[in-house]
Amino acid sequence: MKTKTFLFVILIFPALFSCQAEKINTEYPPNIGDIEFNPDTDKKDFHLCFRNYIIQYFNYTNGLQYNGEKAEIEKIFFNQYQNQNIPGETGLVRIRFVVNCKGETDRFRMMGMDWNYNSKTFSSKVTGQLMQISKNLNGWIPRKFKGRDVDYYQYLIFKIENGNLLEIMP
Repeated sequence: MKTKTFLFVILIFPALFSCQAEKINTEYPPNIGDIEFNPDTDKKDFHLCFRNYIIQYFNYTNGLQYNGEKAEIEKIFFNQYQNQNIPGETGLVRIRFVVNCKGETDRFRMMGMDWNYNSKTFSSKVTGQLMQISKNLNGWIPRKFKGRDVDYYQYLIFKIENGNLLEIMP
């Protein structure tokens, strides 16, 4: 009996002192991939209609919701973007952002990658133009879910070769 009690105390004693007394409070976004508000870059007066749920682009299949569709977006970019002819400035630039239920945009985030999808930082001569033109697009159409206008994520991917804009996806 003493042996069992001794073993019990030896096994339980370390467990009692290894328990964590304080609770670690870690906050995560409501959904994986959510773009959190950044007071340094985002508009303070941009309002979401459904704060905790923004529909991801893979939740819908009816393409770009823009007045004039993709052709209009291409027309705007190819008219406004000034090709740079910078050797090595080649790869893909993705700009992802939120379109709220009123068709307004904000929370723009940019990511560059080379042809092998490795992270790449492009010249600001390229990225600055792409970001500014993207922010000035004002023909976004609100999406509907169950008859209600909803907030949603949108992205544009730009194919760049030597600083020159070749293609816009999706």
